Amino acid sequence: MAIISIDHVQIAMPEAQENAARTFYINILGFTETPKPSALLKRGGAWFQSGNVQLHLGIEKDFHPARKAHPAFIVDNLDTILEKVQQAGYEWDESQPPLDGYKRAHIYDPFGNRIELMEKE
Repeated sequence: MAIISIDHVQIAMPEAQENAARTFYINILGFTETPKPSALLKRGGAWFQSGNVQLHLGIEKDFHPARKAHPAFIVDNLDTILEKVQQAGYEWDESQPPLDGYKRAHIYDPFGNRIELMEKE
């Protein structure tokens, strides 16, 4: 028996902020929104996908951003994404220690959740 893949990653968001999530995850990171099953629509939040990567944003009543725990996404043009992040006024941090074979940065979604972006060198 073995774990063979990740189906999705879920991060939290505050209530009634789905449009802010869409603006960030679609316009900045290039995800597309995927429909939630009808049984889950009443919970709010939003689901996104890019290639094989699925990201679910779920409503958390007493929301606090994840400033340490984070997803890490492999990207193909980190500089272009960072330009979009900067132009849109989102928080970002390029001062992370290097990892062999990767250029990387941390960005923060509209709710303060940390996201690591990694580009293979």
